[in-house]
Amino acid sequence: MLGFRVMVQCHYLLGCFVVLSSGNKLWDVPVPPEQQLGSERLNWEPQCQYQLRHLQDGARITSLLPPNVEGHWISTGCEVRPGPEFLTRSYTFYPNRLFKALQFYYRDPQCQKPSFSLVVKGKLRLRQASWITRGATEADYHLHKVGIVFHSQEMMTSVRAQMNRTCAGFVSTGRAWAPGRVYELLSAKSDRDCTSAIGFTMHELSLVRLEKQYIAHHMGGLVEKLFLGDIHTEKSERIHYRPTGYQQPLQSAVLHMHPCQVCAIIYNADEHHPPVLPEAPHPPSHLSGKWVSSQCEVRPAVLFLTRYLTFHGDDRTWEGYYYHYADPLCKQPTFTLYASGYYTKGIRSDQVQGGTELMFKVSKAMVKPLNQGTLRMLNASKPGSCGETGSWGIGEEEDITATGGCDVLGIRLPHTEYELFKIEMDSSGRRLLYMGERPTDGTSPDTLSKRPTSYQPPLIQCAEEPALPSRHSHSLDVIQNRSSLLQPYPAVYLLFILITHILRQN
Repeated sequence: MLGFRVMVQCHYLLGCFVVLSSGNKLWDVPVPPEQQLGSERLNWEPQCQYQLRHLQDGARITSLLPPNVEGHWISTGCEVRPGPEFLTRSYTFYPNRLFKALQFYYRDPQCQKPSFSLVVKGKLRLRQASWITRGATEADYHLHKVGIVFHSQEMMTSVRAQMNRTCAGFVSTGRAWAPGRVYELLSAKSDRDCTSAIGFTMHELSLVRLEKQYIAHHMGGLVEKLFLGDIHTEKSERIHYRPTGYQQPLQSAVLHMHPCQVCAIIYNADEHHPPVLPEAPHPPSHLSGKWVSSQCEVRPAVLFLTRYLTFHGDDRTWEGYYYHYADPLCKQPTFTLYASGYYTKGIRSDQVQGGTELMFKVSKAMVKPLNQGTLRMLNASKPGSCGETGSWGIGEEEDITATGGCDVLGIRLPHTEYELFKIEMDSSGRRLLYMGERPTDGTSPDTLSKRPTSYQPPLIQCAEEPALPSRHSHSLDVIQNRSSLLQPYPAVYLLFILITHILRQN
């Protein structure tokens, strides 16, 4: 519940549990009987099974250490960073270890209204394999220059005011401020660094992972993805934070997913001509259906997992499986978490354009250990703190609801969090569900001030879920179906059928 202290692990285990926020009353929902929550386990749709098998097929994805990052890497859509900040990226790494990174910032979540661009030049040196984040390579970088180009008078005025407070003498260089000019924020030669005025850091370059994915139905057969370090969810902490997770990957400008309408636009852009992305379709923002991970997900604090969620629109319940692994390809399972709960209606976010604010409640959870390490940890837990029997076995699922969760896994039940989501369409016309990004520091978004302002990797809708009919609506559906078959008969006969059906229901 609200106010409960939840351990770090819990935020990443329960980070995807969803409940839409309500209108006037906090929990203005028809609470289903407890035996209904999770009583009917998720039915695996063939397309959902295929998606997870595709993710777990390690032969389709390779990652080399150290990675060869030479080349041009681009965003494949409008990205959202905590804040929120809306941006696209275009990074080029050269054979001599030099790099040029372009970051284009916008005022809107469609990336159609540029505010300013950053041009970053420096040198990158790859080091050893990360001892914290399995599958990643640690790197050092040195910045030579950082310049800023403004695309709106409003942004230019705002940054100028910040410069006067944080970088004395920068504005008094004698040059007039005007859109289109490149203003130097950082110069290694002159020992000037005014990047703090805009909260800039390139610590994302300190953690690198390169994946090559072979896709049978893809026209090129090969897609290359460059994962760079995650951005701290608290802007004030970015300058000190060293990543342990990733942002959404950049893709090779040559070997990217086809079709990609925005790839050419971003590829051809520069700091003076920022990419303006085309209007994207706006699918209805409802959660009903079955959703599955689009990639093996990596969270800060080094957690690898995939998700499979189902939302029922009629009685506002949800349920999901969270598969946890010991490796970045999601091939070595450690345990499975099943959870369920209910949700209320969502409201459009005023803070994050394009997002919907919500709340969720987790009412029931079950855990299944799948390796010896997890098994030993669970069996060593204090009696009554994680499941009722106190005796766990590999592949044996146990209910942890009655014990209020599981202490050793950091799970507390019932649990309530403030959340955020949005729904988009990919280039293939599939619906994508983005849930709020988990706090980097391990705290829980259990207050309004901690509501996410950015998103996790998207889930793909693998099946539509029809609303669970109530007794009343089911009765009407049956009557309507029978009536359509009896149209040649007189109305009195239809009335007789209606009365007979009502009597049977009673």
